[in-house]
Amino acid sequence: MPNTITEANLRILIDTLVTQGTRVVGPKAAGDLTLYEPLSAGSELVLGSLPRRSAKETFFPLCEDILSYEKKEGKMTVADVDLARLPSTVLVGALPCDAAAPGILDAVFSWDYNDEFYLERRKKTTIIGLACTKADDACFCTAVGYSPSETRGSDLFLIPLEGNKFRCQVITDKGKLLVEQHKALFGDEEGGTALPLATPEMEKLDLVKIREWLDKNFESDFWKEIAARCVGCGACAFICPACHCFDINDEGSEGKGKRRKHWDACGFGKFTNHASGHNPRDVQPQRYRNRIMHKFKYYDDKFGQTLCTGCGRCVRACPVGIDIAAIVQDISSK
Repeated sequence: MPNTITEANLRILIDTLVTQGTRVVGPKAAGDLTLYEPLSAGSELVLGSLPRRSAKETFFPLCEDILSYEKKEGKMTVADVDLARLPSTVLVGALPCDAAAPGILDAVFSWDYNDEFYLERRKKTTIIGLACTKADDACFCTAVGYSPSETRGSDLFLIPLEGNKFRCQVITDKGKLLVEQHKALFGDEEGGTALPLATPEMEKLDLVKIREWLDKNFESDFWKEIAARCVGCGACAFICPACHCFDINDEGSEGKGKRRKHWDACGFGKFTNHASGHNPRDVQPQRYRNRIMHKFKYYDDKFGQTLCTGCGRCVRACPVGIDIAAIVQDISSK
């Protein structure tokens, strides 16, 4: 099995896939930002930096139609979305904290109900992961059990080498098929010396101890101290690769419209507002408590996984400087 690819050939691979009609998503320059967006050519691929937003939009769009309806002559007609039209996709250049997230989300989207919109995209997507060579003081993947060389979630994993090349690790059958279909672009040589990987400073947290503390401190004043700064903007949830709250609304008129699924956030004041007007989480400390509980206790209790990959995006994006890594580190030390 070929085990290297040059950067030039990686970009040719993207060109080839696009020409074949495959949707290719990867880090792309968008003004001053880098975002995961559809690529029209290999030259658009930006390597070496964490995109501002996560790659979860590849599988879980910000907003999507789930049906349409139309009323004619007193009769209502409802039409489903044709999921067969969802394109085959290759997500390329996904850093480990992004590549691992879909595997976490699989659990909730195939739990008591199979979300066919999400699952169909997952089935049709191949993930080319990329080892991480840069970290800043917001990165904490190592604290929650991941690493800059983590292969979880990737179908094909690339390790940067000297000389603008990558060592390739085939992780799944999807990755094997991709290499076999484009074998001429891959090489058999060893490839050379790997570039130094990123070194996040935060050491692994005791996630069991954190979960135990959370289990015993639901009513702690700790939540008031943290939430005193939180403005409930939802930036942390929208930018996170693992947050997955959504709402469903009908948009249009009585005669014609669409039912749409769109992102929501548990930090929003009306997220838990009942039709009766009652809101069981009507103040911000309760909402921020739920954020921490969901990520480090509830999801683990139910699915055996922590709902965080340590990408640090929420730390960078928070307008008031709330640091979730520092919060759970504080809990770990209690």
